[in-house]
Amino acid sequence: MKNLSVHLRAMEPEDLDLLYGIENDAELWDLGNTNVPYSRYVLHEFIANSTGDIYTDKQVRLIVENDEHEVVGLLDLVNFDPKHLRAEIGLVIERHQRRLGYAWAALNRLLDYARSTLHLHQLYVVIAVDNEPSLELFRKLGFVESGCLADWLYDGYRFSDAIVMQKVLGA
Repeated sequence: MKNLSVHLRAMEPEDLDLLYGIENDAELWDLGNTNVPYSRYVLHEFIANSTGDIYTDKQVRLIVENDEHEVVGLLDLVNFDPKHLRAEIGLVIERHQRRLGYAWAALNRLLDYARSTLHLHQLYVVIAVDNEPSLELFRKLGFVESGCLADWLYDGYRFSDAIVMQKVLGA
């Protein structure tokens, strides 16, 4: 795996097309909680109304850029719990940029940001049991499997299990 450098930045209005493409990609819906398309208007309003403050929004969405400032993906911290200082990770790397090391680099940046800037105690992720590349990536980053959620994900035809993985960042 290449030793890539990435930058995480706040969403800008110029990211609307990226967000529109990701949120309306039906193949990604099976991996999360979304199962309806979003209009450009709704996504524009989301970008415009996001404060960038995880305590206010209970989430933060970050754009992943490579060293050439090309957008390669989107990284989320969602389901933020301010009492217990934890959040769930969501990550999408553009199809043509996958398997190049960007996910690894982005998650390493996120771990540092979550620990040193947001002062989170732990992060977790929910991954389909058959998504071995993602499971392996998070294992390599020190996440441990903490449970299996039976019939957690539904693709319109069948239910499948999901694995919960977590990483304690410290006090």
